[in-house]
Amino acid sequence: MDHHTIRAAAGTDWPAISEVLLAAFGETEGRPIVDLVAALLADPTARPLWSLVATSDDRVVGYILFTTARIEPARGNPAAAILAPMAVHPACQQRGIGRRLIHEGLERLRVDGVGLVFVLGDPVFYTRFGFAPAGEQGLTAPYPVPTEHADAWMVQALPPAAGGQASGRVVCADPLMDPTHWLE
Repeated sequence: MDHHTIRAAAGTDWPAISEVLLAAFGETEGRPIVDLVAALLADPTARPLWSLVATSDDRVVGYILFTTARIEPARGNPAAAILAPMAVHPACQQRGIGRRLIHEGLERLRVDGVGLVFVLGDPVFYTRFGFAPAGEQGLTAPYPVPTEHADAWMVQALPPAAGGQASGRVVCADPLMDPTHWLE
């Protein structure tokens, strides 16, 4: 079993994070993701944010970013965050690094009082971590998700917050509100 450390990302990690994102998503898809992450890290509307790296022998091999989100109308809805993106270097995939990043991120969010975490991603992957379709719970994505991909828009309620009462449209940090990020 490889030994991996999960820690908060530092500014000096940026070149390595970019490399992981490009390796994981490929040049064509990866370049806009690198730009998006750079924009989110610099954007006040994304805060608070949780930017974590997985390292192996002091080398960054995985990355996850959670940025703040809100649910409108705000009446009584809990603090929320969105997971975007998560990447593991292809040479290090299938080793549980993504799982560790997700678990560590969710735990930090829970400790910080975040009640709901959203993701637009592969339902087969994310349901293993407790995510469930959000639309049927009355929590709509920033932009309509095509019906055939409705299950890709997911949410998880973190204890002790109750997600059952929340409903409305999720609004993310400004860079994530670009409709092109929502075309599955």
